[in-house]
Amino acid sequence: MHELGVVFTTIDTLEELGRENDLSRITRVTMRLGEVSGILQDYFADCWRWACGRTELLKDSTLELETIDAVTFCTACEKTYGTVEHGRTCPFCGSDQTYLLTGNEIEIKEIEGC
Repeated sequence: MHELGVVFTTIDTLEELGRENDLSRITRVTMRLGEVSGILQDYFADCWRWACGRTELLKDSTLELETIDAVTFCTACEKTYGTVEHGRTCPFCGSDQTYLLTGNEIEIKEIEGC
Protein backbone atom coordinates (compact mmCIF):
# COMPACT_ATOMS: atom_id res chain seq x y z
CA MET A 1 0.00 0.00 0.00
CA HIS A 2 3.02 2.30 -0.12
CA GLU A 3 2.09 3.22 -3.71
CA LEU A 4 -0.33 5.85 -2.40
CA GLY A 5 2.40 7.39 -0.23
CA VAL A 6 4.77 7.51 -3.21
CA VAL A 7 2.03 9.14 -5.30
CA PHE A 8 1.45 11.81 -2.63
CA THR A 9 5.19 12.51 -2.37
CA THR A 10 5.42 12.72 -6.18
CA ILE A 11 2.48 15.12 -6.31
CA ASP A 12 4.16 17.34 -3.69
CA THR A 13 7.31 17.40 -5.82
CA LEU A 14 5.33 18.18 -8.97
CA GLU A 15 3.44 21.00 -7.27
CA GLU A 16 6.75 22.50 -6.18
CA LEU A 17 8.14 22.17 -9.71
CA GLY A 18 4.96 23.69 -11.07
CA ARG A 19 5.36 26.74 -8.82
CA GLU A 20 9.05 27.10 -9.69
CA ASN A 21 8.25 27.00 -13.41
CA ASP A 22 5.02 29.05 -13.35
CA LEU A 23 2.89 26.14 -14.57
CA SER A 24 -0.86 26.38 -14.19
CA ARG A 25 -1.40 22.83 -15.39
CA ILE A 26 0.62 19.62 -15.77
CA THR A 27 -0.86 17.52 -18.55
CA ARG A 28 1.51 14.54 -18.68
CA VAL A 29 4.01 12.94 -16.34
CA THR A 30 6.42 10.16 -17.28
CA MET A 31 7.82 8.16 -14.39
CA ARG A 32 10.39 5.40 -14.26
CA LEU A 33 9.84 2.64 -11.70
CA GLY A 34 12.49 0.09 -10.83
CA GLU A 35 11.69 -3.53 -11.51
CA VAL A 36 12.42 -4.44 -7.87
CA SER A 37 11.24 -1.16 -6.28
CA GLY A 38 8.23 -2.92 -4.80
CA ILE A 39 5.84 -0.62 -6.67
CA LEU A 40 2.93 -2.36 -8.41
CA GLN A 41 2.42 -0.36 -11.60
CA ASP A 42 -1.34 -1.01 -11.93
CA TYR A 43 -1.96 -0.02 -8.33
CA PHE A 44 0.32 3.01 -8.68
CA ALA A 45 -1.68 4.16 -11.74
CA ASP A 46 -4.98 3.73 -9.84
CA CYS A 47 -3.64 5.73 -6.90
CA TRP A 48 -2.38 8.37 -9.34
CA ARG A 49 -5.79 8.82 -10.97
CA TRP A 50 -7.51 9.10 -7.59
CA ALA A 51 -4.99 11.52 -6.04
CA CYS A 52 -4.52 13.74 -9.09
CA GLY A 53 -8.26 14.27 -9.33
CA ARG A 54 -7.98 16.19 -6.06
CA THR A 55 -5.45 18.78 -7.25
CA GLU A 56 -6.02 21.50 -9.84
CA LEU A 57 -2.46 21.35 -11.18
CA LEU A 58 -2.66 17.65 -12.04
CA LYS A 59 -6.37 17.10 -12.65
CA ASP A 60 -6.89 14.86 -15.72
CA SER A 61 -3.13 14.51 -16.24
CA THR A 62 -1.81 11.48 -18.08
CA LEU A 63 0.66 9.16 -16.40
CA GLU A 64 3.15 7.15 -18.41
CA LEU A 65 5.17 4.47 -16.63
CA GLU A 66 8.47 3.00 -17.74
CA THR A 67 10.33 0.13 -16.09
CA ILE A 68 13.98 0.33 -15.05
CA ASP A 69 15.46 -3.16 -15.36
CA ALA A 70 16.99 -4.64 -12.23
CA VAL A 71 20.70 -5.29 -12.83
CA THR A 72 23.14 -6.73 -10.30
CA PHE A 73 26.94 -6.45 -10.29
CA CYS A 74 29.20 -9.27 -9.09
CA THR A 75 32.36 -8.04 -7.36
CA ALA A 76 34.01 -11.44 -7.75
CA CYS A 77 33.93 -11.72 -11.55
CA GLU A 78 32.98 -8.10 -12.33
CA LYS A 79 30.03 -9.04 -14.54
CA THR A 80 26.46 -7.77 -14.52
CA TYR A 81 23.30 -9.84 -14.84
CA GLY A 82 19.52 -9.63 -14.59
CA THR A 83 18.53 -9.58 -10.94
CA VAL A 84 15.02 -10.95 -11.37
CA GLU A 85 16.21 -13.97 -13.34
CA HIS A 86 19.12 -14.90 -11.08
CA GLY A 87 18.62 -13.25 -7.68
CA ARG A 88 21.60 -12.47 -5.53
CA THR A 89 23.86 -15.33 -6.67
CA CYS A 90 25.98 -14.61 -9.75
CA PRO A 91 25.08 -16.97 -12.60
CA PHE A 92 28.61 -16.68 -14.01
CA CYS A 93 30.76 -17.57 -11.00
CA GLY A 94 28.33 -18.56 -8.24
CA SER A 95 29.46 -15.79 -5.88
CA ASP A 96 27.08 -14.06 -3.50
CA GLN A 97 29.34 -10.99 -3.37
CA THR A 98 26.92 -8.93 -5.44
CA TYR A 99 25.00 -5.68 -5.24
CA LEU A 100 22.11 -4.06 -7.06
CA LEU A 101 23.14 -1.49 -9.68
CA THR A 102 19.73 -0.48 -11.00
CA GLY A 103 16.13 -1.43 -10.55
CA ASN A 104 15.16 0.05 -7.18
CA GLU A 105 14.60 3.62 -8.41
CA ILE A 106 11.46 5.72 -8.52
CA GLU A 107 12.06 8.70 -10.80
CA ILE A 108 10.15 11.52 -12.44
CA LYS A 109 11.50 11.42 -15.97
CA GLU A 110 9.49 14.07 -17.79
CA ILE A 111 6.73 16.60 -17.21
CA GLU A 112 4.57 18.39 -19.77
CA GLY A 113 2.58 21.42 -18.76
CA CYS A 114 1.55 24.94 -19.51
